[in-house]
Amino acid sequence: MNNLAVAGQAQATIAPGGALNALSADMDMFLKMLTTQMQNQDPLDPMDTSEYTQQMVQFSAVEQSIQQNATLESILATLSTQDMAKAANFLGTHAEFASPVSGLTSSEPAQWSWEADRPVTSLTATIKNLAGQVIETREIPAGPNGEFEWDGTLSSGGNAGAGVYVLELAGADSNGTSVPVGVRSVGTVDDVTLANGTVQLGVNGATMPASVLVRMVSNDG
Repeated sequence: MNNLAVAGQAQATIAPGGALNALSADMDMFLKMLTTQMQNQDPLDPMDTSEYTQQMVQFSAVEQSIQQNATLESILATLSTQDMAKAANFLGTHAEFASPVSGLTSSEPAQWSWEADRPVTSLTATIKNLAGQVIETREIPAGPNGEFEWDGTLSSGGNAGAGVYVLELAGADSNGTSVPVGVRSVGTVDDVTLANGTVQLGVNGATMPASVLVRMVSNDG
């Protein structure tokens, strides 16, 4: 009999609708078995119903848990829809993300902003692909902060082509001491999607989770 309760509990881990159907089928089977055994029991040695009572309680608990999970999923789905509706307002706005990842297309360069912990006199930009391979290295104008755009051109000639790239900056002060430099991806939001319950913003071919969004500026202002 214990196998029936275990089966019911296992079904609680799948989609609520399917779990309730499976639990109902298990419950029907359990009741049929109980009825059969009660009809065929020895009148001089009646069966102990305590185990069956415990099984009934377990089925009830599992059913309640499944229904609660279904309610929670419904609430989360509603919240995700609301998040999407709010995120739609981001379309067409200039955004800044706490990420060194930026997209490059044939019509738009990859763009970043940066800020050093203190003024730097030299600044080296290293651009990598998502596999970590170095695509381009060059010196860029130094200072306390700034912006950097890359259209894919390579110092060795040619073009890196459209894709998603990562920028690393190495700064140094007048004494040659290394200075930490923070990098942010920037660009115009042109797409909003929902993936695994998380709002994703499309920016120039790159997909950024809304959780790393740090600044929005309307292109009208």
